[in-house]
Amino acid sequence: MIDPIREPLEADTQVHAPPPPAGMMKLVGAGVVTGAADDDPSAIGTYASAGARFGLGFLWIAPVLLPMMYVVTYLSAKIGQVYGKGLFACIRDQFPRWVLYPMVTLAFLGNIIEAAADLGGIGAAFNLLVPIPVPLIVLGAAVIIFAVQYFGSYTLIRRVFRWLALILFAYVAAAILARPDPLEILRATFLPSITFSAEFIALVVACIGTSLSAYVYTWQSNQEVEEQIAIGRRRLWQRKGATRREMKRTSRDVLVGMIFSNLILYFIIMSTGLTLHPAGQTEIDSAAQAAAALEPLAGEGAKYLFAAGVVGVGFLAVPIMTTGAAYDVVQGIGREGSLHDAPSHNKLFYAIIGIVTALAVAMNFLGLNPMKMLVWSGIVQGFSVPPLLLLMMLLTNSRKVVGARTNGRWTNFLGWATTLVTFLCTVTLVVTWFV
Repeated sequence: MIDPIREPLEADTQVHAPPPPAGMMKLVGAGVVTGAADDDPSAIGTYASAGARFGLGFLWIAPVLLPMMYVVTYLSAKIGQVYGKGLFACIRDQFPRWVLYPMVTLAFLGNIIEAAADLGGIGAAFNLLVPIPVPLIVLGAAVIIFAVQYFGSYTLIRRVFRWLALILFAYVAAAILARPDPLEILRATFLPSITFSAEFIALVVACIGTSLSAYVYTWQSNQEVEEQIAIGRRRLWQRKGATRREMKRTSRDVLVGMIFSNLILYFIIMSTGLTLHPAGQTEIDSAAQAAAALEPLAGEGAKYLFAAGVVGVGFLAVPIMTTGAAYDVVQGIGREGSLHDAPSHNKLFYAIIGIVTALAVAMNFLGLNPMKMLVWSGIVQGFSVPPLLLLMMLLTNSRKVVGARTNGRWTNFLGWATTLVTFLCTVTLVVTWFV
């Protein structure tokens, strides 16, 4: 009998490879969907706040984060593609319950908080255009998002997500039209300007948290499984293993997605650093203030462009977070869940999506500032990054989990370095709270 994991791992054929997408979809693949979801309203609010507060002096964080973003997303993709199950199903199989349950709880709560912040960001952005109370906009957006998840198909969701990702390029254009000094930009990018203050470290942790968010790991690992189910591999033994060519394609797809995400990160900081910071507007308390960074591109129409960007990526990211929370819970308790399942066939999975959506909406009725929530949700996510990274590094170096596809030297170097850096940053932030 052929071992279902060893045989395809050692093969170097295209047996496992799904047909490549056609046309523009080649450029806007699954990795770009994850990359765009990584630049959710929480990320936009965090990066905009960093640029407004510290100007171009915060640009250095983009090249520092890029290899970190790549390696964690690639590791999560590897787990889904080679092991054939999502991240938390893998953790359940390989670790004791005292490790599993705290991680599921932390990821679940993080997803709720970030989904709440993103819905609040959607409400605040749309409120610029229509004078409707933000909580009511949040409620309407949540109903639409849940309806798409409940009544739509995975194929429909994936197709919509890919096109919404392109809206984020508005931030690149805005930064370029602000006419930056190339030498000043290069200096700020490659010569870090670091301030050892609680505010600075909090924004560093927030940037790490929102760019390496736990929901990204969950989504990427499960998206690899969903992609395989979409081409008929519904049974676990059919999904086990991956060819070298498949892994190279996954690595390339993830790299493109993370470059896309990091590019947007970079230009959001640049646009606010060039417009808001020099004008003395170092605090972003409203969507209108954040929208001002796009004035070099759109002038008085900046609010429309900002609203389109935030609402677009919000509708991209929120269902990823709510679905991610459902993946976490069902896999944590040993059940299965897929967007390919009809709601009538997996009531628990869709019920969790509904509950998470409802809790995220409820948080927006507490009277919290939507723009401040975006930054704080990144900080909360930042605390879940180190332990999850540690588990992922252990899993992807285990032959029991990934067979012959254990990490190479560079992947291990980047992975362990990222784990150490994120751990030190969160510890440093905690220390600043008591000093």
